[in-house]
Amino acid sequence: MKNILDIKNLSYSFGNNPILKDINIHVNKNEMVAIVGSSGVGKSTLFNLIAGVLKKQVGEITINGSNDYIGKVAYMLQKDLLFEHKTIIDNVILPLIIAKVNKKEALEEGNKILKQFNLDKYANKYPQQLSGGMRQRVALIRTYMFKRKIFLLDEAFSALDAITKKELHKWYLDLKKEFNLTTLLITHDIEEAVFLSDRIYILGNKPGEIIGEIKIEINPNKDIDVQRLIYKKEILNIMNIE
Repeated sequence: MKNILDIKNLSYSFGNNPILKDINIHVNKNEMVAIVGSSGVGKSTLFNLIAGVLKKQVGEITINGSNDYIGKVAYMLQKDLLFEHKTIIDNVILPLIIAKVNKKEALEEGNKILKQFNLDKYANKYPQQLSGGMRQRVALIRTYMFKRKIFLLDEAFSALDAITKKELHKWYLDLKKEFNLTTLLITHDIEEAVFLSDRIYILGNKPGEIIGEIKIEINPNKDIDVQRLIYKKEILNIMNIE
């Protein structure tokens, strides 16, 4: 299976304060991988390095085998960052407009994808008229419209209530399947990681380092909730949390 993202021997410090130590991870094409860890272990720093927000110091980051990784990812944060003065359709097509796609073509593509995911009735509404879950759906679609090789989701579902979060998890898996998305998610929510991911890296210690990796393999013929609970307990054990 082809790796989209490869990170090898990555370390990073703020001044004399080491944040990350010898990180080695990879994400395969069409795979969803999560990085879980407690607050302060360097999860967001790692994402900022992959996104190019922070300059790499030690180690290697490649996307599709190329060291030219800057600008090759679509990055979404916990806050949806929709433009309140723009309609939903104008928010969705913004990446295409930035890429200098003809406005008519951009609108056609934007309306098509909104209809595909039953959001077309919101096209001419404004963000403040939508619920938190709907706003996040729009933000995820806008992130997709950047047409990058990999999605980086930084606690993208954490601001939602439990019911809305579960609905959005299922919706995102549909989006991922429809468009063959490759995704790297950081989260402190272990249940979320187990539900969404094909593999999970556990980040721990200070400076942050990979202390475990788990492949999620759910057997549909057995009790799915029990299987997920077993994976959750395994992760908590690696993190030394009872």
